[in-house]
Amino acid sequence: MLIEFIDKGVCAPKGFKASGVHCGIRKNKTKKDLSLIVSDVLCNAAAIYTQNKVKAAPVTVTQEHLKNGKARAIICNSGNANTCTENGKEIAETTCELVAEELSISSDDIIVCSTGVIGVPLSIDPFMKGIPKLVKKLSYEGSINAAAGIMTTDTVKKEFAVALNIGGKECRIGAIAKGSGMIHPNMATMLCFITTDVAITSEMLQKALSNDNLDTFNQLSIDGDTSTNDTVAIMANGLAGNDIIDCEGEDYDNFCKALNMLTTAVVRALAKDGEGASKMLECTVSGAPDKNTARIVSKAIISSNLFKAAMFGKDANWGRALCAIGYSDAEFDVSNIDLVLSSARGSIKVCEGSSNYDFNEDNAVKILSEDEIKIQVFLNQGDAHATAWGCDLTYSYVKINGNYRS
Repeated sequence: MLIEFIDKGVCAPKGFKASGVHCGIRKNKTKKDLSLIVSDVLCNAAAIYTQNKVKAAPVTVTQEHLKNGKARAIICNSGNANTCTENGKEIAETTCELVAEELSISSDDIIVCSTGVIGVPLSIDPFMKGIPKLVKKLSYEGSINAAAGIMTTDTVKKEFAVALNIGGKECRIGAIAKGSGMIHPNMATMLCFITTDVAITSEMLQKALSNDNLDTFNQLSIDGDTSTNDTVAIMANGLAGNDIIDCEGEDYDNFCKALNMLTTAVVRALAKDGEGASKMLECTVSGAPDKNTARIVSKAIISSNLFKAAMFGKDANWGRALCAIGYSDAEFDVSNIDLVLSSARGSIKVCEGSSNYDFNEDNAVKILSEDEIKIQVFLNQGDAHATAWGCDLTYSYVKINGNYRS
């Protein structure tokens, strides 16, 4: 089945409008800080959320709204996380009411999210001023503006879409995302909003998203911190006209393949735009005794601060990778591990049989000078494999987070 990348992000699927404006939450008036995505019709919906015990008010409100598996719109602000404040839930609920009034829909059919500084009171005034303007600017071409409105320390907008055929009908899935720091596995590690015109039940949508998460969003780590606000939400309006997907089968499998292609692109973009990052790291573990072991080992490597720092310094210090493998929370044989580092400049084996391997240090430096580095780990004890994504650890990361509130 052909799945191809297309333009227009969350507006690529039929029947979705989006917009983004500056409403006054952020001090910089040149930066958008409020985004809206709206479907022409009510959608089946699903979401996955942060596993942090401290959850932002918008997370709890959205969880309540999605109990019936239905949604029509997504509203999100940047610049303030609306977390750990006395009136956080009231702000989130009132935001939904304001959007509902402008769109003439039910406030219960709205997904609400926030991102930014934790613990700073948030006023409803910017929303009262910004939401009418936001609704007026809704457009079938507005995905790029919505992507801009959810950015915090992101340096680039993250907007993707794919097209596929299901049951003879052209179908599309689109996404926008934000995330640069405070990103670590165990869901959801950032904000990602996904739209699709595929006809699929809420139950199958939840199953597809939850399963996909295990090999995409949960395999991403920038700095080891799981945020309080993270949410991945998906809305399906069914306007593609395919026979509704209500069980497993070929149509469901094809939808899942397309979703995975989309979310993998999102995760790679998030890893590449990690706070202060100069390199994107992709670690693939193969030859594992089972899938979960491969996932755990690959995450351990890209989460290791020592290994991340070595990649920043172009230092093929493979011992740090072996160290991370050794403390990863899984059971496997550590006596016969091989490790290869590669980039656009070539590849080099640096470890064989869990021991030193004579390699050319100058060649290794050249390979590690590229902005995308692949770490290939061979456990040599099974057929399972998994990939994790992250970035190097640089001086800029400390600078960014040392001045985050200023």
